Amino acid sequence: MKLAIILYIYGMDIKGYLHQIHPVLPVMDVVQALDFYVNRLGFKIAFADDSKKPTYSGVLRDGIEIHLQWHDAKEWRVEIDRPMLRIVTQNIEALYAEYGDKDVFNAHTLLRETAWGTKEFSFLDPFKNGLTFYRDVR
Repeated sequence: MKLAIILYIYGMDIKGYLHQIHPVLPVMDVVQALDFYVNRLGFKIAFADDSKKPTYSGVLRDGIEIHLQWHDAKEWRVEIDRPMLRIVTQNIEALYAEYGDKDVFNAHTLLRETAWGTKEFSFLDPFKNGLTFYRDVR
């Protein structure tokens, strides 16, 4: 008998639970993206579909995992909005200093407090995917 039916019969109401998300970012070159995320942002390679010329891979740092997927360079010829990730962070000042030493910021990257109660900084990866690192200040 299926578990859901058994639980129903015995009056047990068990709901599904969401506990992780692994966003997939479009990139033109997975090797270049891995170089950026590993050597500049401090991630580790979790997996790659091919060791020499990957088209799909994942990177890990602390409690997050981001997937990187190859997309044809033609997709970057037209200006469209790229994904923006918001990553909850501890010790944001230390992370800001770490990334400041890795030359990943653009001219507008600042560590700032927002009107909505966060302390955050943002920048783009080499493929124009947005990365915002933040913590609540309330």
